[in-house]
Amino acid sequence: MRLANWFTPVIALARIAWLRTILYLFVILDMHAFVRDTRDKGEHPGLYQPLLLARLLDLPKPSVANTTVLYVVLIAACLIGATNYFPRVAGWIVAPAFTWWVLIGMSDGKVDHDHLALVIALWVLPTVKAGRRGIASYGDQTRSEAAGWAIRCVQISVIATYFLSAVAKLRSAGWALSWPGSAVLTWAIVRRPHPVGEWLLHYPWVLHVMQWVGIIGEFCSPVILWLKGRWQLFGALFFIGFHAANTAILLIHFLPTVVCWLAFAPLERVVPWYRARSDRDAREAEDQAEHGRQAEQQAGA
Repeated sequence: MRLANWFTPVIALARIAWLRTILYLFVILDMHAFVRDTRDKGEHPGLYQPLLLARLLDLPKPSVANTTVLYVVLIAACLIGATNYFPRVAGWIVAPAFTWWVLIGMSDGKVDHDHLALVIALWVLPTVKAGRRGIASYGDQTRSEAAGWAIRCVQISVIATYFLSAVAKLRSAGWALSWPGSAVLTWAIVRRPHPVGEWLLHYPWVLHVMQWVGIIGEFCSPVILWLKGRWQLFGALFFIGFHAANTAILLIHFLPTVVCWLAFAPLERVVPWYRARSDRDAREAEDQAEHGRQAEQQAGA
């Protein structure tokens, strides 16, 4: 029973509403900035090598026609879903469409694991029944186990991205802990030269420390799922700092994963906080106006 409760925490629908808007708009950015060559592969279908999932689903080869339709459908569905109107209809269109988009885009042999959490998030968001719609949805404090289950799925997918990455590092080294002691960061900096990374080449011990910190953090990442409050915040900030360091050193980002860290954030508190602050400001303005009127009356007397 406790395990079931852990998988289905009761969470306000407002967090789902915020995630819908942010993630659906991010998908549009992703299609143009990150997995942006799907339509190019439609123009050259002879180079298409379907991934395992595409083969299992027997998806058709990309063509100019189907990739163009896929593009238009995704843009339209994401824009509709981001408004929190018809979120389940839009969501059930976006999830399979973006999965297909990614399968085509990554059919050249390089599968980016930073999209794991994003794809999972798109599949679980439509499972949550919509409460309030439109702008009102961002303040919907109706608590739901379905919302908690969807959030937990996204959280697990975020953490799995790091933990499975550590497992892959061990597997590639023949299940030996040689990766953190290797010169992999040095090789990566030489391959992708950048001023910050080139400066660090003069301090190889720093690179080794970063490798050890990185792999230990990845192995310990599941602990974050059981942390609460500020401790969970510190864990999230550690991995966001981890990505900031990668970007500074290698110009490698993990934005599709980073944006999914918002599943850990209490986004449902945004509207109540804003309303409380607005009410406080209004009361202070009224008090100042009242003091002003009293001062004028005393001066007139």
